[in-house]
Amino acid sequence: MSIPSVSFAVNGRTYAPPARPVAVLCLDGSADEYLDAAIARGRMPHLQRIGTRGWRGFARAAMPTFTNVNNSSIVTGVPPSVHGIGGNFFYDASVDQEVMMNSSKFLRVGTIFPAAQAAGRKVAVVTAKEKLRDIFASGLIGLGGIAFSSEKAVHAQLATHGIADVEALVGPTPAIYSGDASIYVLKSGVELLKAGRADFLYLSTTDFMQHKYVPEAPEALDFYAAIDVEIGRLLDLGAVVGVTADHGMNAKQRSDGSPEVIYLESELSEKFGDGFRVILPITDPYVVHHGALGSFAQVHLPTAASSSVNVPAVIDWLLSRSGITEAHPRDTAARLMELPADRMGDLVVCSGRNVVLGRTPAYHDLKAIEGGLRSHGGRYEEMVPFVLSEPLRPAYAAKALGDPRNFDIFDFTCNGTTAE
Repeated sequence: MSIPSVSFAVNGRTYAPPARPVAVLCLDGSADEYLDAAIARGRMPHLQRIGTRGWRGFARAAMPTFTNVNNSSIVTGVPPSVHGIGGNFFYDASVDQEVMMNSSKFLRVGTIFPAAQAAGRKVAVVTAKEKLRDIFASGLIGLGGIAFSSEKAVHAQLATHGIADVEALVGPTPAIYSGDASIYVLKSGVELLKAGRADFLYLSTTDFMQHKYVPEAPEALDFYAAIDVEIGRLLDLGAVVGVTADHGMNAKQRSDGSPEVIYLESELSEKFGDGFRVILPITDPYVVHHGALGSFAQVHLPTAASSSVNVPAVIDWLLSRSGITEAHPRDTAARLMELPADRMGDLVVCSGRNVVLGRTPAYHDLKAIEGGLRSHGGRYEEMVPFVLSEPLRPAYAAKALGDPRNFDIFDFTCNGTTAE
């Protein structure tokens, strides 16, 4: 098929994709250890080859290291301070509600997809989790693009998703709590390319397997081997492939397998009095993954007139608490972490590599994670894989050795390689 090589500009960046299919993959939760483990055992030969022929390194994810935050950054090419989504969840003080940020109405800038479609590319975005589809589809469907999730593939309709025959093209809709939900995303991209229905792809998986299995587990190795098969198929179809992740993943548990949790709301109330509200931006509909426990929290201070909380004292106490690694007032955290200040708490708190932050014991149903807790959200899940299937141009090779961000992946894939 003939593919136009036309540039387009979005959010201050110009993209000039080659006259070849482009496929950007966000492998949710894929700490580099997963790739290393699979490659070392000969389970990812295609990724190993492109990492040698093209580029394999690291990039820094957006903070907090959660799915909505980083996918939104990747598809807009800008940090959360610009696009406005600073978590899966936030407290909207103007309406006194805790709100899920899984809608494009929270985006403050457009994604790159409508611009790519308007420039003549055939755009398809496929996500495992339905919660991301509305963000990805924003402005795209009316231009003839495609956006659907593997979670709800059976419900895709031409008017709302740009496609109506997903199951006929790819196969039956998989269970969301499975590795198949992610493999289905990649298979969808392959089938759309093969059918000539797309030539500019964003494929975003789910981290169910990484929450459940360590990198060396047989189930994880089989999963990454299946991913590698689909990467190979994309390469065979001539695609320039860019691979990154939204965040890494670490064990957050004691030696007996129980979660290593600091119940922040309970402890703050016990120490300083009632009225604290802790928001856990990892919160989303997929509680089996993490039980709403991650390594990042927003703290709203008491608002009652009778309250006289000494903020420096609260911060000092937090920083003295074993397991807590950062505690910042709003403005400092917004600057350091490039977050939208108006959607933040009064304080931001991060915990250590093996520690998660909760609200109160009663708030969390730990039965959902009885098999052990692997989670994310903090600094220790910030460095993620950054892989390009083609050699980098000198300027981009230098940039890759500096401080690339995972939301640079479309820039690198479209502009940074020697592909034509």
